[in-house]
Amino acid sequence: MSQNPLTPVIEAVLLAAGRPVSVEQLGELFEENQRPPAEEIAAALAELAVSCEGRGVELREVASGWRVQVRPAYADVVSRLWQERPSRYSRALLETLALIAYRQPITRGEIEDIRGVSISTTIMRTMHERNWIRVVGHREVPGRPELLGTTREFLDYFGLKSLDDLPTLAELRDLDDIKVQLELPAPTEGSEPAAEEALADVAEEVASSTADQAAAMAPTTLEASMGGDDGGKDSSAPAPASA
Repeated sequence: MSQNPLTPVIEAVLLAAGRPVSVEQLGELFEENQRPPAEEIAAALAELAVSCEGRGVELREVASGWRVQVRPAYADVVSRLWQERPSRYSRALLETLALIAYRQPITRGEIEDIRGVSISTTIMRTMHERNWIRVVGHREVPGRPELLGTTREFLDYFGLKSLDDLPTLAELRDLDDIKVQLELPAPTEGSEPAAEEALADVAEEVASSTADQAAAMAPTTLEASMGGDDGGKDSSAPAPASA
């Protein structure tokens, strides 16, 4: 079977980019009179994905496009190329982020009501600086509090294509505790709760499966410069082996 001539070109582009690249962006790299149709680019991506099987890297589609990344199984070893370890975020930050991801749009006050504690300014600043959350509107109540939602960068960081890729309640640990805390209805027999009706513990379900992988492929995005940000990280936690 002959190789699609586009496949090595796209592989080279994705390796050089160091970030997700969409099908449209890939097409725009070619001269207008040589630009392949989207269908041909998609076919080349599919061929590249197959060629990566059994290798140390994989092709992954996330919210912003396609990227070639280190397989999670090898991230621990690869991450040792860098002396500084990625930050460990506090459980408070991750719980807040999870609530925004699953209950968006949601106000800061609603998050505080669910968690039973105030959100520190440092936690909010950290999430905004990472560009993980954004203001999507205002609740039409006195004071018009900001409605918060997640961003495309949030999806990219955690290796997600869309919010539908977030774990459902059935996939989470501490399921009963989560349902009681949020007063969520139990799913009917034979159905799964929608992502926006569930709460994932991002720290233990999403981040744990992708942080090492992210560290290996793009250590500069891990914000090692956050040292001293006591609200955004859990400084008492041990350094991870590999957001």
